[in-house]
Amino acid sequence: MPTGPAKLPPPYRIKVVEPIPFLSAEERRLALTEAGYNPFNLRADQVTIDLLSDSGTGATSAAQEAAAALGDESYAGARSWFRFRDEVRDLTGYPHILPVHQGRAGERILFGSLLKPGQICISNTHFDTTHANVELAGAEPRDLPCPEAADLDSDEPFKGNIDLDALERVLTGPEGHRVGLVLVTITNNGLGAQPVSMANLEAVRELCRRHAVPFFLDAARFAENAWLVREREPAYSDWTPRQIATRAFQLADGCVVSLKKDGLTAIGGLIGLRDDDLYAVCEANLIATEGFSTYGGLAGHDLERLAQGLQEVVDPAYLRSRAASTARLTQMINDAGVDTVQPPGIHALYLNAGRLLPHLAPHEFPGHSLGCQLYLDGGIRCAELGSLYLGGMDDEHQLVTPAPFELVRLAIPRRVYTDTHFEYVASVLADIAKAPERVRGYRIVSSPRLLRHFKVRLEPLAPGVVA
Repeated sequence: MPTGPAKLPPPYRIKVVEPIPFLSAEERRLALTEAGYNPFNLRADQVTIDLLSDSGTGATSAAQEAAAALGDESYAGARSWFRFRDEVRDLTGYPHILPVHQGRAGERILFGSLLKPGQICISNTHFDTTHANVELAGAEPRDLPCPEAADLDSDEPFKGNIDLDALERVLTGPEGHRVGLVLVTITNNGLGAQPVSMANLEAVRELCRRHAVPFFLDAARFAENAWLVREREPAYSDWTPRQIATRAFQLADGCVVSLKKDGLTAIGGLIGLRDDDLYAVCEANLIATEGFSTYGGLAGHDLERLAQGLQEVVDPAYLRSRAASTARLTQMINDAGVDTVQPPGIHALYLNAGRLLPHLAPHEFPGHSLGCQLYLDGGIRCAELGSLYLGGMDDEHQLVTPAPFELVRLAIPRRVYTDTHFEYVASVLADIAKAPERVRGYRIVSSPRLLRHFKVRLEPLAPGVVA
C-alpha cells in the first residue's frame, strides 16, 4: 500500500469550467500579424494558455460568489464597505482605508497627494504603471535593487530587497532633501517575482524614520511575499502567513495595493494610511475622481468578494499549493533546456531569453521574440521584461540603453490552470529550445511615449537582416 501521494493536490476542486480556444498555426500567425506583433493586442479568444498577467485573471471561490450575492449597492455607507474596511483594518492595522478600482488608481491618488514636482521616489523596483504615475506626479522614479538581484542564477533567497547601502547614501547625500517617498514592492515583480525579507523592511523603516521620509509598501502580492518569508527567513518559520503580512504592513507608514492579485478578484485596490492629514488629501482626490470614499469605484459585490478573498489568500494550504505549482513549472522548463530566474517566486517565472537566443542582439528584442514564438508555436501569451519594456529609446524608436536582462514573464493566474496545462507550456518551450536560431528578431514600427509595451506595434526582421 502506498504511504501517500507524491505531491499534495490543490486544496480545492473545480466547480465551473470555461472552454479555451485552439487555433491552427496559420490562424495564430494571422492573429499576431493583425495585432502588430504585440500580444497585448490579441483577442482573448485567440489565446490558448494566457500567461500575460496574474492581475484580475484568477478564479473566485464559491464562498466569494456567495458573498457577492449579499452585495449592498448603496451609494454611501454600504454594508459591504464596512465588511471590507474591517477586514483590511484587521489585516493591515491602518486606521484609514480608501477603496479604489485598481492599484494604478491608488498610485495616482497617493503620488499626486504625497509627491511634489522635482522630488525622488525610491524603490526596490518600480513596475510599469508605478513608474509612470511617479513621473505624472512630476517626480523622478529611482530603482535601487539589491546587488544580489544581478545574479539571475544564484539561490539567494531575497533578491527582491532594496539596496540598503545605496538607499542610505541617497538619504544622507546632497539629494537627500529631494526624496519624497520610499516605496518597497512586495514581491518584486520587476525583478523576477523575488521576495523582500522582513529584515530588509525593518532596516528601511529605521532609515526612513531617521531621515523623516515616508515609507510605503506596494503590496499587490503581500500574501505570496509572506509565504516566501515563512519558507526562507528562519526567524519567521513559525509565523502564519497572515501574521507575517500584518507585521510587514505595521512596519510601513502606509500602502497602495492592487487587489487584482492577492485579493483574488477581477477588480479592486486600496490605499492604507496612518497620517490623518494625508488621508484627508487622498480622500478628497478619491471622491473627485473615483467615487465616494465608501466605494471608490467598486460595486458592493466587488467589496464582498474582496473581503472574502483577503481571508482565503493567506490560507497556508492555498499558498503552499500555489508555490509548489510554480516551482514544478519552473523545473519542467529548466529540464527542457530553458533557464529561468532563480529561485522561483510564486506569481510568475521569468525566462532568460537573452541566454536562450544569443543570436539576437538587445536591439532585436530577444525577450519579445521569444514571447511571440511561444504564441506562434503554441498559442501561449506572455509578457516581455527586457529591452522593449525597460530599454531607453530615441525619438526614432532605436534602442539606446539596453535593459540589464532580456526576460520573458510567464504570469500564473490564481486557481486557473492545472499541471497538464503547464506540461503543455513546457513542451512548447522545449521545442523552441531545440532550434532557438529559428526565432527571429523584431523592430518597432510605432510606439507611444509612456508605457510603450502596452500599445507598441512591431514587425519581424527578415532572415539575416539586422535592425
